[in-house]
Amino acid sequence: MISKWRVQQAARVVRNGGVIAYPTEAVWGLGCDPWNEAAVLRLLALKERSLEKGLILVADSIRQFDFLFEDFPEAWLERLGSTWPGPNTWLVPHQNRLPEWITGAHNSVALRVSDHPLVRDLCALTGPLVSTSANPSGRPAARSRLRVEQYFHAQLDTVLGGALGGRKHPSLIRDLISGKVLRPA
Repeated sequence: MISKWRVQQAARVVRNGGVIAYPTEAVWGLGCDPWNEAAVLRLLALKERSLEKGLILVADSIRQFDFLFEDFPEAWLERLGSTWPGPNTWLVPHQNRLPEWITGAHNSVALRVSDHPLVRDLCALTGPLVSTSANPSGRPAARSRLRVEQYFHAQLDTVLGGALGGRKHPSLIRDLISGKVLRPA
């Protein structure tokens, strides 16, 4: 079990502009403060990922995304609420309420409310986090701390140890408006 002190320490690193690795439901993730452009650009450089692709944001509760949902129809909110927390990532209209270093070249943003206890504890302290798989583009997602270390050596500000959530595949990705599945689970 990970101590609260270690989670608090990782949250402090995030708030200070750091890039961290942490276990999620199925694979290890890289994270940082989505409002810190320098941190996001550093994370993208580590992954060798294009800014245009956009990033997933993860939170501990649907409330952390309320700033995006002000004008959403009740049916959309019910759809989101019925699948969270859990392994469901939704593409939702961002209505220009997020910076382009998060949304990339898209009119939507990918959001997930995690059911992984460590991710939830971390997001409770930081607010929503960038959550992208811990791997350089084109390489398999890290499924162990050792693989994270092999991929990124000492380039991360901290690695928050812990166990994966036991899922075999990353989260399902669906479009909120159309309901279309873009990545099966």
